[in-house]
Parts: sequence; structure tokens; C-alpha cells
Amino acid sequence: MGNSLFRTKNVEQSVRDTGEPERQLKKSLSALDLTVFGVGVIIGTGIFVLTGTVAKNNAGPATALSFVVAGIVCALAGLCYAEFASTVPVAGSAYTFSYASLGELPAWLIGWDLILELALGTAVVAVGWSGYIRSLMDDIGWVLPDALSGREGVGGFGFDILAAALIVVLTAILVLGMKLSARITTVVVAIKVTVVLIVIIAGAFLITGSNYSPFIPKQQAVEAGTGLNSPLIQVLAGWAPSNFGVLGIFTGASVVFFAFIGFDVVATAAEETKNPQRDMPRGILTSLFICTLLYVAVSIVVTGMQNYRELSIDAPLADAFKATGHPFYAGVISFGAAIGLTTVCMILFLGQTRVFFAMSRDGLLPRFFSHVHPRFKTPHRPTIMLGAIIAIVAGFTSLSELAELVNIGTLFAFVVVSLSIIVLRRTRPDLHRAFRTPWVPVLPVVAALASLWLMLNLPTETWLRFFGWMVIGIAVYFFYGRRHSRMNQNEAPSSSRA
Repeated sequence: MGNSLFRTKNVEQSVRDTGEPERQLKKSLSALDLTVFGVGVIIGTGIFVLTGTVAKNNAGPATALSFVVAGIVCALAGLCYAEFASTVPVAGSAYTFSYASLGELPAWLIGWDLILELALGTAVVAVGWSGYIRSLMDDIGWVLPDALSGREGVGGFGFDILAAALIVVLTAILVLGMKLSARITTVVVAIKVTVVLIVIIAGAFLITGSNYSPFIPKQQAVEAGTGLNSPLIQVLAGWAPSNFGVLGIFTGASVVFFAFIGFDVVATAAEETKNPQRDMPRGILTSLFICTLLYVAVSIVVTGMQNYRELSIDAPLADAFKATGHPFYAGVISFGAAIGLTTVCMILFLGQTRVFFAMSRDGLLPRFFSHVHPRFKTPHRPTIMLGAIIAIVAGFTSLSELAELVNIGTLFAFVVVSLSIIVLRRTRPDLHRAFRTPWVPVLPVVAALASLWLMLNLPTETWLRFFGWMVIGIAVYFFYGRRHSRMNQNEAPSSSRA
């Protein structure tokens, strides 16, 4: 039994499975499309909120350095994803990579993890998008009834009609084809980046040099906590991070890191990329580089416009413009945030459908869901089913307290992928690798440790929910996945312990 739990699916078999006509995704994406997907999913409200929030609470003007540190951590994981995506150009991202290196049970767990995290992330972002749209509607006198405005602060019936409608529209777009999704994403990302650049350029003329002094404020200790809302590392070791000072830069990095989450979703589109060996590394690393530059620029502008001690928590960048007598740009920021969340939502949803499709094709989930549309060549069945579920969840549920589950799930995937690089290098040194992660095993180990450190800084309550979902996943695997796995059947005779 132990051998079957950790049996691997070799790379050659994974690639052959993509050739089955009724389960074959259409290759239509270029390096530019992948870069646009990466920028589209990374740049969200975080660029307008986290920059000022971290400056006020953790790092002061040195928040720019926090973004640099977080960007480096993501780049370490990104290098590992780039090697895997170019070596195993198959849908599923971390799930597929784990299956090829660590075995079936670890692959199932990471796939089960990603299904929840990406679904929850899509719903959370849809609810956030709805809030921005309602705010813009209020500005022009269009007010939705309370019963159709979501669950936040509602005592009776409440359904977020805008969030559900967004999911329905995105479901239709993803069913109609990946290229259509890429074109729409390109247009929306162009608008979003233009808004960010307008904010950066306008804010640069409102900078006061004295606001940068001191650039690294004096260090302040933080009292350790013990409750479920405290970071796990505080509960286990009684250690609390410091704010401000040099250590505050790293504390800030653990917070702003979550503004980068999503770049790994690009790897789920490997099977739909025309030249994945060349374009996957370019798309992943280029999008990370562009987003890091934008984050650093915005953080420099916001801390230069207003002293970090006076920044607001909820909307620091918009309020900084108001404080300097330019309220027009606050509206521009709200518009940019609403536009930006559209692509974040769509790409998270896209990633979830591809993970679900890959698991279905391997038999770990019902094979019914691994058939592609005869005309559009998209996984229409899981897209429609998951779209309906997410629309209902986004419409009826207040999800703010669950948002951190998205973060822990993504970081868990980072750890697994980083370690998988080392395993596959040793078990399959013969594989052709169009892109090779440098400094193996040192770089993957550092990436895994950095991701684990950020996980330990998440609340204990988030860890408990994460473990609960994993326990459910193990039960589902033993009752269904293990028995229906194609690795158990004659149709996958070339499975290997590779």
C-alpha cells in the first residue's frame, strides 16, 4: 500500500495523456499572453492598499525594500515553477509537478489544496470587486437594494448579485476559449497598468522629501500573542516580529508578499502554450519583474506624498491624494482597483479549472470532467460546474475571515514545488530541461524555507482550517481517488517509480 501511495506518474506518460483528442486542450498562448496573465493576476487592490498599510504599521518609507525582499522570495519560487512548467508542459501546475516527483498522495493533497484555495480566492476577489462597483454606482446615484448587496452587515436575506454575475460572465468567457480570455485580459491589464502609471506619475509631483526621513524608522518591539488570531510562530515559540528598523523590513515583506500571490497560476496554462519550453519561464519571470517595479514605485510615491505616520489603513493611496488636495485621483484609484480585480478573478478561476481538469484526466476525480468542448477545446464541464458553485458561494457568503486560506494554500504549493525540483533532478537526471533552475539544491531549499517562514507568520486559526481541509482530502482520496486512479488501471501501463 505504501508503494501505491507514492507511485509517480512519469513525465512521458503525462505528456502522452495530453494527446487524447477528447481530452486535448488547444495550444494558443504566447509568452506575451502569459506575461499579461501574470500581471493581470498579481496586480490587484494590494497595490493601492498594502503599500500604505505596511508603511504605517511595519516599515515606514522602507516599504519599498519590503517589496524588493518579497519579490526576491517569489522569484526563487518562480525559478522552480519555470523549470517544471517547461519540463512538464501539462495542465495542473503544482499538482502535476508533484505527481511526477513526489507521488500520488502528495499530488492529490496539493491538488485538493489548490482546488479550495483558487475557488475561495475567486469568490473573495469577486466580493471585493462587487464592493468597488457598488461604490462607483453610489457615486452616480445608482443604489442596489440591501438584499442584493451581499452578506456584510445584513441581518436577513442577502445575496451579492454583482459578485455572482461576474462569475457567470467569466464562466462564459473561459468556456468560449483561452485565446478570447487572453485578449480580454490584455485589454483590461492595459487599462489597469495605465491607471497605476497615472497614479505613480501624478504622485511623483506631490512628493515632499522630508517625508522620507527617517527612511528606516527606529525599531519597535511587538508583544507576543497566544490566541488563535496570533501567528503560529508566536503560539509555538513565543516569538513576535519587530516593526520598523531593519527587521521591520522583513516583517513588512511577510505582509506585502501576499500582493504577489497568483503568479504561480500562470503555470497551470503550460499545456495551452504554443512553446512552453521557451515561453513559460519568460512569462512567469517577466510578470514578476514588472509587478515588483510597479509595487516599489507606488510605495515610494505614497510614502513621499504623506508622512507614513499619517497614512490611513483602509485606502492609504487614495487618502494621500485627498490630503494633498487632489481628490480626483481617488476616483481614478477606485476605478483602477475595480478593473484590476476583474482579471485577478478570471485568472484564479482559470487556474482552478485547469487543476480540476488535470486531476480528472488522471482519474483522481470523475473522468466525466476531463472531456473538452468539441469546438472550443476548453474544459467546459468543470468550468460550468465550478462557476455555478463559486457564484453561489460569492453571492451568499461573507468571506473576509477566510481570505488568508488562499495565502497558506499558495505557500504550501511553493514549498512542495521547490522540494520537487530537487527530487526530480535526482530521480530523472536524463530529462530534457529547456530551462534549469540555477544553484540546485541550494536555491530550492532557500525558496522552501522562505515560503515556510511566511506560512508560520499566518494566524493559528488559518492553520487549523487548512489542516481540517487536508483531513477531508485524505478521506476523499482513500474512498474515491486511490481506487479510480488511472495508475491502477491497464490504460496507464507505463506508470513508473521514476
